[in-house]
Amino acid sequence: MFNFGTQELILVLVIALVVFGPGKLPEVGKAIGKGINEFKDAVSSDKKKEKEEKVSDVAKVETIDVEAGAVNDKKHKEIE
Repeated sequence: MFNFGTQELILVLVIALVVFGPGKLPEVGKAIGKGINEFKDAVSSDKKKEKEEKVSDVAKVETIDVEAGAVNDKKHKEIE
């Protein structure tokens, strides 16, 4: 995604050190890390919900056994 080299990374760290100071920099790093983790969790939970909804929609569909002419749902047992 981003193509950062060593020089660019050092420059960003020096700018962050100047802006936030050495005492505040660890706190800022933790806050950024927590924000990224919360974003990832939110995105992955949305994907999980979508998958669960799709699976539940598929599970609600009744199937018909064409050969026996029976409906396979919770009311009827499968023909063995």
